[in-house]
Amino acid sequence: MPEPRPHLGEPLALDLLNTRWIAATGPQDLLTDVSGLREWLAGNDLDLPADEATLHALVTTREAILRAVRGETADDLNTVLAHGRIRRALTPDGPAALPEVAQPTWLPGWLAADNLLHLLASTPDRIKQCAHPQCILYFLDTSKNGTRRWHSMAACGNRAKATRHYAKKTQAE
Repeated sequence: MPEPRPHLGEPLALDLLNTRWIAATGPQDLLTDVSGLREWLAGNDLDLPADEATLHALVTTREAILRAVRGETADDLNTVLAHGRIRRALTPDGPAALPEVAQPTWLPGWLAADNLLHLLASTPDRIKQCAHPQCILYFLDTSKNGTRRWHSMAACGNRAKATRHYAKKTQAE
């Protein structure tokens, strides 16, 4: 089954935010059922069980990440993070930071919340929402000068340019 989402390849926390998007037919949400959860887990190489409890925990995490990214509150994200911790260990492959989550249903959400902490620690000003007024997608701005505005130039960037061009053309007439 082809991936329905218009934007992939972002860090885990932002990819979770991007499970909601606006399509020509209206708002879409990948996480309305367990099959969408299964698709998201597979798309992020998370070989974890998909069930209703995990779906609920992941949707709760998505809302917490959204509020944190918007600067509204950190309390909800901290509640998600309280479900787990990092355990340091020496493995045959060398030093490792291993996530430990008491309830396995919280592992995907906890990993996404932990990923957001890493993004906020390293590049907080590079976490951006697409500048197109009808787009709700997020991206990590990896451009050299940090001025990227669109989640995709081919999609939202071109739509915005076409809208500006049309407005100029109709004003000139």
